[in-house]
Amino acid sequence: MHLPKNTFKQALAEKRPQIGLWSTLSSNIGSEVLAHAGYDWIVVDMEHSPNEVPTVYTQLQSYDPSPTAAVVRLPWNDPVVVKRVLDIGAYSLLFPMIQTVEEATAAVASTCYPPRGIRGVSLNQRGNRYGRIADYVSKFETELCITVQIETTAALGRVEEIAAVDGVDGIFFGPADLSADMGYLGQPGHPKVKEALAEGLARCNKAGKPAGILTGAEADSIHWLKEGYVFVAVGTDTAILARGADALLGRIRDGIA
Repeated sequence: MHLPKNTFKQALAEKRPQIGLWSTLSSNIGSEVLAHAGYDWIVVDMEHSPNEVPTVYTQLQSYDPSPTAAVVRLPWNDPVVVKRVLDIGAYSLLFPMIQTVEEATAAVASTCYPPRGIRGVSLNQRGNRYGRIADYVSKFETELCITVQIETTAALGRVEEIAAVDGVDGIFFGPADLSADMGYLGQPGHPKVKEALAEGLARCNKAGKPAGILTGAEADSIHWLKEGYVFVAVGTDTAILARGADALLGRIRDGIA
Protein backbone atom coordinates (compact mmCIF):
# COMPACT_ATOMS: atom_id res chain seq x y z
CA MET A 1 0.00 0.00 0.00
CA HIS A 2 1.06 3.57 -0.65
CA LEU A 3 0.50 6.72 1.36
CA PRO A 4 -2.66 8.45 0.09
CA LYS A 5 -2.40 11.94 -1.37
CA ASN A 6 -3.85 14.70 0.77
CA THR A 7 -6.10 16.44 -1.73
CA PHE A 8 -7.06 19.12 0.80
CA LYS A 9 -3.43 20.09 1.36
CA GLN A 10 -2.87 20.23 -2.40
CA ALA A 11 -5.94 22.41 -2.89
CA LEU A 12 -4.76 24.87 -0.23
CA ALA A 13 -1.29 25.04 -1.78
CA GLU A 14 -2.90 25.84 -5.14
CA LYS A 15 -5.36 28.24 -3.44
CA ARG A 16 -8.37 26.54 -4.96
CA PRO A 17 -11.56 27.53 -3.08
CA GLN A 18 -12.68 24.81 -0.68
CA ILE A 19 -16.23 24.87 0.66
CA GLY A 20 -16.54 23.14 4.00
CA LEU A 21 -18.83 22.36 6.90
CA TRP A 22 -18.37 22.08 10.67
CA SER A 23 -19.39 18.85 12.36
CA THR A 24 -20.15 18.73 16.09
CA LEU A 25 -22.72 15.92 16.21
CA SER A 26 -19.96 13.50 17.32
CA SER A 27 -21.69 10.71 15.42
CA ASN A 28 -20.48 8.24 12.83
CA ILE A 29 -24.02 8.14 11.45
CA GLY A 30 -23.91 11.92 11.03
CA SER A 31 -20.54 11.65 9.30
CA GLU A 32 -21.93 9.04 6.91
CA VAL A 33 -24.72 11.44 5.99
CA LEU A 34 -22.28 14.32 5.41
CA ALA A 35 -19.42 12.44 3.74
CA HIS A 36 -21.10 12.28 0.33
CA ALA A 37 -22.97 15.60 0.41
CA GLY A 38 -20.35 17.17 -1.86
CA TYR A 39 -18.42 19.41 0.53
CA ASP A 40 -14.69 19.68 -0.10
CA TRP A 41 -13.81 19.40 3.59
CA ILE A 42 -15.51 18.87 6.93
CA VAL A 43 -14.15 19.69 10.36
CA VAL A 44 -14.53 16.99 12.99
CA ASP A 45 -14.55 19.26 16.02
CA MET A 46 -12.99 18.13 19.30
CA GLU A 47 -12.88 21.58 20.91
CA HIS A 48 -16.54 22.53 21.23
CA SER A 49 -18.23 19.14 21.03
CA PRO A 50 -18.18 15.89 23.03
CA ASN A 51 -15.88 14.25 20.48
CA GLU A 52 -13.17 12.03 21.93
CA VAL A 53 -10.60 9.85 20.14
CA PRO A 54 -12.91 6.81 19.73
CA THR A 55 -15.74 8.87 18.19
CA VAL A 56 -13.31 10.70 15.89
CA TYR A 57 -12.00 7.28 14.84
CA THR A 58 -15.43 6.12 13.67
CA GLN A 59 -16.05 9.37 11.80
CA LEU A 60 -12.75 9.10 9.95
CA GLN A 61 -13.93 5.68 8.80
CA SER A 62 -16.82 7.46 7.06
CA TYR A 63 -14.75 10.17 5.41
CA ASP A 64 -11.79 8.09 4.23
CA PRO A 65 -13.63 6.39 1.32
CA SER A 66 -15.45 9.61 0.36
CA PRO A 67 -14.30 12.59 -1.74
CA THR A 68 -14.58 14.84 1.32
CA ALA A 69 -11.46 15.61 3.38
CA ALA A 70 -11.77 15.31 7.14
CA VAL A 71 -9.99 18.01 9.14
CA VAL A 72 -9.78 17.31 12.87
CA ARG A 73 -9.91 20.37 15.10
CA LEU A 74 -7.99 19.45 18.21
CA PRO A 75 -9.23 20.42 21.67
CA TRP A 76 -5.92 22.19 22.40
CA ASN A 77 -2.28 22.39 21.36
CA ASP A 78 -1.56 19.18 23.26
CA PRO A 79 1.07 16.77 21.86
CA VAL A 80 -0.53 13.77 23.58
CA VAL A 81 -3.87 14.34 21.85
CA VAL A 82 -2.11 15.14 18.57
CA LYS A 83 -0.22 11.84 18.69
CA ARG A 84 -3.39 9.85 19.29
CA VAL A 85 -5.38 11.62 16.58
CA LEU A 86 -2.61 11.08 14.03
CA ASP A 87 -2.36 7.42 14.95
CA ILE A 88 -6.07 6.89 14.23
CA GLY A 89 -5.56 8.15 10.70
CA ALA A 90 -5.99 11.93 10.60
CA TYR A 91 -4.09 13.64 7.78
CA SER A 92 -5.33 17.21 8.30
CA LEU A 93 -5.36 19.08 11.61
CA LEU A 94 -6.63 22.43 12.86
CA PHE A 95 -4.96 23.76 16.02
CA PRO A 96 -7.12 26.20 18.02
CA MET A 97 -5.99 29.41 19.72
CA ILE A 98 -2.50 29.75 18.28
CA GLN A 99 -1.17 33.14 19.34
CA THR A 100 2.60 33.10 18.86
CA VAL A 101 5.36 31.72 16.68
CA GLU A 102 6.43 29.55 19.61
CA GLU A 103 2.97 27.98 19.88
CA ALA A 104 2.81 27.35 16.14
CA THR A 105 6.28 25.81 16.22
CA ALA A 106 5.23 23.54 19.08
CA ALA A 107 2.13 22.50 17.15
CA VAL A 108 4.19 21.46 14.15
CA ALA A 109 6.72 19.65 16.34
CA SER A 110 3.96 17.57 17.91
CA THR A 111 3.09 16.16 14.46
CA CYS A 112 6.63 15.27 13.38
CA TYR A 113 8.78 12.29 14.21
CA PRO A 114 12.23 12.83 15.75
CA PRO A 115 14.62 14.39 15.13
CA ARG A 116 12.42 17.14 13.66
CA GLY A 117 9.66 16.78 16.24
CA ILE A 118 8.42 14.88 19.27
CA ARG A 119 5.70 12.58 17.91
CA GLY A 120 5.94 9.09 19.41
CA VAL A 121 6.47 6.27 16.92
CA SER A 122 3.98 3.44 16.47
CA LEU A 123 4.61 1.15 13.52
CA ASN A 124 1.22 -0.58 13.71
CA GLN A 125 -1.70 1.84 13.80
CA ARG A 126 -4.64 2.92 11.67
CA GLY A 127 -2.73 5.81 10.12
CA ASN A 128 -0.29 3.46 8.41
CA ARG A 129 -3.01 0.86 7.80
CA TYR A 130 -1.60 -1.32 10.55
CA GLY A 131 1.89 -1.46 9.09
CA ARG A 132 0.82 -1.97 5.48
CA ILE A 133 1.99 1.49 4.31
CA ALA A 134 5.71 0.82 4.34
CA ASP A 135 6.79 4.41 3.65
CA TYR A 136 4.48 6.05 6.20
CA VAL A 137 7.16 7.21 8.63
CA SER A 138 9.35 8.65 5.89
CA LYS A 139 6.64 10.35 3.83
CA PHE A 140 3.74 11.13 6.18
CA GLU A 141 4.83 14.68 6.89
CA THR A 142 4.75 15.52 3.18
CA GLU A 143 1.02 14.72 3.14
CA LEU A 144 0.11 16.12 6.55
CA CYS A 145 -1.85 19.38 6.42
CA ILE A 146 -1.48 21.71 9.39
CA THR A 147 -3.72 24.72 9.83
CA VAL A 148 -3.66 27.04 12.83
CA GLN A 149 -6.44 29.18 14.22
CA ILE A 150 -6.18 32.92 14.88
CA GLU A 151 -8.71 33.97 17.52
CA THR A 152 -7.37 37.12 19.20
CA THR A 153 -6.27 40.58 18.15
CA ALA A 154 -2.78 39.84 19.46
CA ALA A 155 -2.53 36.81 17.17
CA LEU A 156 -3.97 38.82 14.30
CA GLY A 157 -1.02 41.18 14.61
CA ARG A 158 1.38 38.24 14.27
CA VAL A 159 -0.21 36.51 11.28
CA GLU A 160 2.79 36.91 8.96
CA GLU A 161 5.19 35.52 11.57
CA ILE A 162 2.92 32.56 12.40
CA ALA A 163 2.30 31.85 8.72
CA ALA A 164 6.05 31.71 8.13
CA VAL A 165 6.54 28.80 10.55
CA ASP A 166 7.79 25.80 8.59
CA GLY A 167 5.02 23.22 8.39
CA VAL A 168 2.05 25.58 8.65
CA ASP A 169 -0.11 25.13 5.54
CA GLY A 170 -2.93 27.58 6.26
CA ILE A 171 -4.26 30.21 8.63
CA PHE A 172 -7.82 29.91 9.93
CA PHE A 173 -9.76 32.76 11.53
CA GLY A 174 -12.36 32.18 14.23
CA PRO A 175 -14.82 35.11 14.11
CA ALA A 176 -16.65 34.14 17.32
CA ASP A 177 -13.58 34.24 19.57
CA LEU A 178 -12.03 37.13 17.69
CA SER A 179 -15.21 39.19 18.13
CA ALA A 180 -15.23 38.40 21.85
CA ASP A 181 -11.60 39.45 22.20
CA MET A 182 -12.45 42.70 20.41
CA GLY A 183 -15.29 43.45 22.84
CA TYR A 184 -18.14 42.32 20.59
CA LEU A 185 -19.11 39.06 22.28
CA GLY A 186 -21.74 37.22 20.26
CA GLN A 187 -21.40 39.63 17.33
CA PRO A 188 -19.13 37.93 14.78
CA GLY A 189 -20.81 39.94 12.03
CA HIS A 190 -19.99 43.32 13.60
CA PRO A 191 -18.46 45.75 11.07
CA LYS A 192 -15.30 46.11 13.15
CA VAL A 193 -14.90 42.33 13.25
CA LYS A 194 -15.34 42.17 9.49
CA GLU A 195 -12.63 44.81 9.14
CA ALA A 196 -10.33 42.64 11.25
CA LEU A 197 -11.13 39.59 9.12
CA ALA A 198 -10.36 41.56 5.97
CA GLU A 199 -7.06 42.61 7.55
CA GLY A 200 -6.32 38.98 8.38
CA LEU A 201 -6.93 37.98 4.77
CA ALA A 202 -4.62 40.73 3.55
CA ARG A 203 -1.91 39.62 5.96
CA CYS A 204 -2.25 36.00 4.78
CA ASN A 205 -2.02 37.11 1.16
CA LYS A 206 1.11 39.08 1.99
CA ALA A 207 2.58 35.99 3.67
CA GLY A 208 1.60 33.78 0.75
CA LYS A 209 -0.53 31.43 2.87
CA PRO A 210 -4.20 30.50 2.26
CA ALA A 211 -6.75 31.88 4.70
CA GLY A 212 -9.78 30.05 6.07
CA ILE A 213 -12.84 31.01 8.09
CA LEU A 214 -16.06 29.67 9.62
CA THR A 215 -19.24 31.65 9.00
CA GLY A 216 -22.79 31.26 10.24
CA ALA A 217 -24.50 33.11 7.42
CA GLU A 218 -24.71 32.20 3.74
CA ALA A 219 -24.16 35.81 2.66
CA ASP A 220 -20.95 35.99 4.69
CA SER A 221 -19.70 32.71 3.21
CA ILE A 222 -20.23 33.97 -0.31
CA HIS A 223 -18.69 37.34 0.56
CA TRP A 224 -15.48 35.87 1.99
CA LEU A 225 -15.09 33.35 -0.83
CA LYS A 226 -15.36 36.18 -3.33
CA GLU A 227 -12.89 38.27 -1.32
CA GLY A 228 -10.27 35.54 -1.49
CA TYR A 229 -10.62 33.32 1.56
CA VAL A 230 -9.61 29.88 0.30
CA PHE A 231 -11.15 27.41 2.74
CA VAL A 232 -14.51 28.49 4.11
CA ALA A 233 -16.78 26.49 6.41
CA VAL A 234 -20.29 27.64 5.55
CA GLY A 235 -22.22 26.24 8.51
CA THR A 236 -22.44 23.58 11.21
CA ASP A 237 -24.31 20.29 11.17
CA THR A 238 -26.04 20.97 14.49
CA ALA A 239 -27.26 24.38 13.31
CA ILE A 240 -28.56 22.88 10.07
CA LEU A 241 -30.43 20.22 12.05
CA ALA A 242 -31.81 22.68 14.60
CA ARG A 243 -32.91 25.33 12.10
CA GLY A 244 -34.30 22.71 9.72
CA ALA A 245 -36.30 21.03 12.50
CA ASP A 246 -37.61 24.40 13.72
CA ALA A 247 -38.61 25.47 10.22
CA LEU A 248 -40.41 22.21 9.44
CA LEU A 249 -42.42 22.35 12.66
CA GLY A 250 -43.27 25.99 12.00
CA ARG A 251 -44.56 25.23 8.52
CA ILE A 252 -46.74 22.35 9.78
CA ARG A 253 -48.20 24.46 12.57
CA ASP A 254 -48.89 27.30 10.16
CA GLY A 255 -50.55 24.87 7.78
CA ILE A 256 -53.04 23.55 10.31
CA ALA A 257 -53.75 26.87 12.03
